Amino acid sequence: MDQTPIMQRTRIKICGLTRPIDVQTAVDSGVDALGFVFYEASARYVTAQAVSSMTASLPPFVSKVGLFVNASLQTIVQTVKIAQLDLLQFHGDESADFCETVARTIARPYIRAIGIAPETTPSQLLNLIGQYSSACAVLLDSASISYGGSGQTFDWSILQSWNKNTLALPLVLSGGLNAQNVTEAILRVQPYAVDVSSGVEHAPGIKDGAKIKAFLQAVEATQIGKSNASW
Repeated sequence: MDQTPIMQRTRIKICGLTRPIDVQTAVDSGVDALGFVFYEASARYVTAQAVSSMTASLPPFVSKVGLFVNASLQTIVQTVKIAQLDLLQFHGDESADFCETVARTIARPYIRAIGIAPETTPSQLLNLIGQYSSACAVLLDSASISYGGSGQTFDWSILQSWNKNTLALPLVLSGGLNAQNVTEAILRVQPYAVDVSSGVEHAPGIKDGAKIKAFLQAVEATQIGKSNASW
């Protein structure tokens, strides 16, 4: 019997998309998910109507993810209806109860984003993640003074201190990723997915087609030998 280990492909999400051309480039390059920011204070903010227009001809098996920061249930419901979102991503001060209520009300799964500060300990992080057991995944980013990502990496060793089976939820790795460091990130952390925004831009919200393609190529290149790495 063949004992070759089955390698899980690392999924890819590009977040902060604001232009149709960038959506098309991301799709053509092979992304799994597109992220749209519905937080007006962000330089990458888009309206639900704009997302509906940009993704009207989206092919199957590409997910649309809506990023929200302390939005009301009514606002989220309306946004999901107009933009036809597949997933929710909470980046604010939303409680576990609120996230569950929203997900149940609109029948969409949610991802909880958690910022990691230099002083964060593995036990603190595990306790926080445990509060959101109803999430479909947890997204880990570097802590920021604002509610968005900082564009900086955090110390990945905080994740390597765990056994890979410690987390009950799929892990989405974010924070300062780009084509130059994503290979190391995947081999060290072995996340379910990686999430990139500023690492494929030449200005906030304006993606760079060459950087998108380079990022996806770097992720795909890590699949060989990935099964030999461990936390």
